[in-house]
Amino acid sequence: MSKGRAEAAAGAPGILLRYLQEQNRPYSAQDVFGNLQREHGLGKTAVVKALEQLAQQGKIKEKMYGKQKIYFADQDQFDMVSDADLQGLDAKIVALTATVQGLQQSCRHMEAELKELTSALTTPEMQKEIQELKKECAGYNERLRNIKAATNHVTPEEKEQVYRERQKYCKEWRKRKRMATELCDAILEGYPKSKKQFFEEVGIETDEDYNVKLPDP
Repeated sequence: MSKGRAEAAAGAPGILLRYLQEQNRPYSAQDVFGNLQREHGLGKTAVVKALEQLAQQGKIKEKMYGKQKIYFADQDQFDMVSDADLQGLDAKIVALTATVQGLQQSCRHMEAELKELTSALTTPEMQKEIQELKKECAGYNERLRNIKAATNHVTPEEKEQVYRERQKYCKEWRKRKRMATELCDAILEGYPKSKKQFFEEVGIETDEDYNVKLPDP
C-alpha cells in the first residue's frame, strides 16, 4: 500500500463518521465508497473496515437488510424534533425548492442570452460589415444609374415582336425540315446507294452536321 493510501485508510473512521453524521441517512459500504472515493481516495477495503470499527465502538449503527449491511448515524445524539418543527422544515424545503427552481430558470435564460451574445458579431466586426454592405450598395446604385441612363432600352412591344418573329421562323424551319426529310426519304426508296452517299452527291447539309438543334416549340 502506498503512503498516501495508508494515510487515507488511517483517517477513514473519522471521515466516515463525520460523513454519516452530516448526511444522517442510511448507506451501504458500497454507497459510502462510491460517494467518497474521488474526494478522499479511500479504497473499498478501508471503507468496510472503518465502518465495522465504528459500529463495534458504538459510534454508528449497523443493520442487516437481507445479505447487505446498512450503516447510519446514532440517532440518540440528535435532538428530538417536534411535529411543528418537522412541518416548519417541510415548509422551508418547499420554499428553498421553489427558490432553486427560480434560480435554475434564471440561469437557463442567462445561458441562452450568453450563447446569443457569444455567437453575435462584435462591435468592430459589425462596423466592418456595415462598411462592406455600404460599398456593395453603392456598387448596385451605380449599376442601376447606368441602366437607367442607357438609351438603347428595348420596349415591351419590341420584345414581344422579337418573340413572335422567333416563333414564326422556328415554325417555318420545322415545316421545311419535315418537307425535306419526307422528300429525301421518298428518293432514297429507289436510290441504290446509302443515305450518306446521296447527301454527299446532292450536296445536302443537315442541322446535325453543324450541331444545330431546332428550338422547342
